[in-house]
Amino acid sequence: MASRSRRDNKYILIALGGNAFQTKGERGTTEDYWRNVYRAAKAIAKVVSEGYRVAITHGNGPQVGIISVWMDAGKDRAPPQTLDIAGSMTQGWLGYLLMQSLRNELVKHGLLGKTVKGVVAIVNQVLVDKNDPAFQNPTKYVGPWYDEETAKKLTKEKGWVIKPDPRGGYRRVVPSPDPKDNIEKDAVRKLLDDGWIVIASGGGGIPVVYEDHGILKGVEAVIDKDLAGELLATAIGVGKFVILTDVDKVYLNYRKPNQKPIDVMTVSQAKKYYEKGYFPPGSMGPKVLAAIRFIEHGGNEAIIGKLENAYEVIKGLSGTRIMPDKD
Repeated sequence: MASRSRRDNKYILIALGGNAFQTKGERGTTEDYWRNVYRAAKAIAKVVSEGYRVAITHGNGPQVGIISVWMDAGKDRAPPQTLDIAGSMTQGWLGYLLMQSLRNELVKHGLLGKTVKGVVAIVNQVLVDKNDPAFQNPTKYVGPWYDEETAKKLTKEKGWVIKPDPRGGYRRVVPSPDPKDNIEKDAVRKLLDDGWIVIASGGGGIPVVYEDHGILKGVEAVIDKDLAGELLATAIGVGKFVILTDVDKVYLNYRKPNQKPIDVMTVSQAKKYYEKGYFPPGSMGPKVLAAIRFIEHGGNEAIIGKLENAYEVIKGLSGTRIMPDKD
């Protein structure tokens, strides 16, 4: 792991939430995707113009669920594929959207070929433990939102595990094992150092396990993109880890009458709140845990904030900042 002494805050990893592509209530048309992704691309291009070296990861919960629905609907004409293959498909789908939108924004600002060489998305595997208890306790939300009646019907028909989403409605849940290593991390680091914007670990990465003699095999799961993002951020030695989502900052007692926003907290404070259960596992919990791990592994600063305020969050002017404990 990289030590804090060699971390540079001009090297950042940005984790984009699913709302960078499709927001709740949208049908998920091609127009929806391009409109949303350009919003993120504009903010990222702005920080690139200030000399930042940027790596990007992104969620894929809605999209991997959509692909699963497509495969199920066409199963009589083409055999459905496994969840790891569906995840790899989303890396190409969403990586393409980000590559083109970011490149176009760089061209508009005269940055392509000067500040950065270009934008590249890689199909990226992430190692998990085949004995991870998550395989016996699905918790990761994927796919579209359902009403209660439809959720019960799908549970009966397909054997899916469907739970209430803290953000409203019902969604399918699948295993979400803890990430252990990023298989292509050296390539990501090389590209970043060579002046490329790199899109990697999309959707938390394609989940793989080791078989005998170091042989890799894909598994049916979806890795949390923020935890996998921290793993990559630490591996490539960035100084700042930014998580963009659909809330403006981290709250204690979120959506309760006594909710309290947090502007800054030390890693020790964050751990105390996390261990006391202030951050639900289906929403803010993995984000705070990823921020804790990043600081404990030598990172300088983690920030959680709203995608619409992306530039201000990246600059530390908005959102919740998680910092090392004072010496």
